[in-house]
Parts: sequence; structure tokens; C-alpha cells
Amino acid sequence: MKNLVVLISGRGSNLKAIIDAIENGKINAKISLVLSNKKEAKGLEIAKNYGIKTKFIDPSFFSSRKGYDIYIAELIKKENPDLIVLAGYMRILSDEFIDAFEGKIINIHPSLIPAFQGKNAQKQALEFGSLITGCSVHFVTKDLDSGPVIIQAVVPVLPEDTEETLSKRILSYEHRIYPQAIKWILEDRVLVEGRKVIVKDAKYGTIPVNPALEDF
Repeated sequence: MKNLVVLISGRGSNLKAIIDAIENGKINAKISLVLSNKKEAKGLEIAKNYGIKTKFIDPSFFSSRKGYDIYIAELIKKENPDLIVLAGYMRILSDEFIDAFEGKIINIHPSLIPAFQGKNAQKQALEFGSLITGCSVHFVTKDLDSGPVIIQAVVPVLPEDTEETLSKRILSYEHRIYPQAIKWILEDRVLVEGRKVIVKDAKYGTIPVNPALEDF
């Protein structure tokens, strides 16, 4: 069985979607550790309720981001993860962490990468006047929110949208495409050729997702 480590900073809604997919048999994996940089992160309680090991590591104990990342990387290595999943992890990873797990870290971002990178992507989309936005699951590289894209979901921006309503609608798609991407990766169906990601035997449909959702 494949093994996941999940990093969080907040409410853990994407973590819960991943746990549900595992519990429902859609993803053949286990989560051996949920690690957070925030003691009050609600996602830690979600993990504990499912009997998943959790750790809070306080960044204030470290003099640098590099030092923190080297420390948590050593903790994560002990779990021997097949994949590291960033689920609302609100810290930029250092080069040292990315080097330690190159090609094994994925993230979800609430925009259609490369549009609206960094913080407050939903607000950026509204202020720009974009007619569409969405969410992207991508491999993590040393360039922020710029790694090869595995799957995206397109979400229309409505005239009456606020940052809150748009974020909520995007989040509903995040909960679908993140477990789907994890399933594909753990089934060894994902090939990366430069910036291009190919999903072997992916089904393509007419719903506004590329590649099309198969299971979620």
C-alpha cells in the first residue's frame, strides 16, 4: 500500500476529501503523518479523529526557513512517503526541502496556473476582471506555483461573485480533483515530459476539467 504524508496549515478541507477517498476505497493508500506549522490548525483534529498520526512543529523555534524545512524533512523521511501532499500548507518550501523529495511533492492552487500565482488568487481573479478561473493540482518545483500541471478544473467568475463566494465554488472542485490526481500518481499513471504531464489511459469528456474526472 502506498504511503502519503500531508502538510497543512488550516481547516483541512482538502485533507478531509483525501481521507474520504481513502476510506471509500477510491485511493489505495494510507496517510502515515499529517504535519502542520500551525498548532490551531483544524485539520490536525480531523486527522486525529481518523487515528492518523499528527505533528505540530513550531517554526518560531528555528532561526530560518531552511532550518525548519531541513528538520521537518528528516521527520518525513522516517515515514518513507511515496507522495507528499500540500493541502493548504501556507509556507513556501525551501530549495533544500524540494531537493530532498524531488518529484514527489504536489500542491493545489486556486487558479488556472500560470494565472494568479501566489496569495489571494481568488481576489486577483476578481480584480483582474477574469471571466473564468479555477484550480490546479501541480508538482512542486522551486518556482512558486509553477510546476507541471496534473489536472485543472475551470470555474466561471459570475458578475455577482465576491471573494468568499468564488472561493467556495472553487473549493468544491478542489475536493474532486486533488484526490483524482493522487489516485493517478499512486497508480503510476502520470508521466512528466518537461512541463507536460501525461496521464496514461485518462478519459477525456466534456465537463470543464482537463483531463476529465474519472472517479470523483
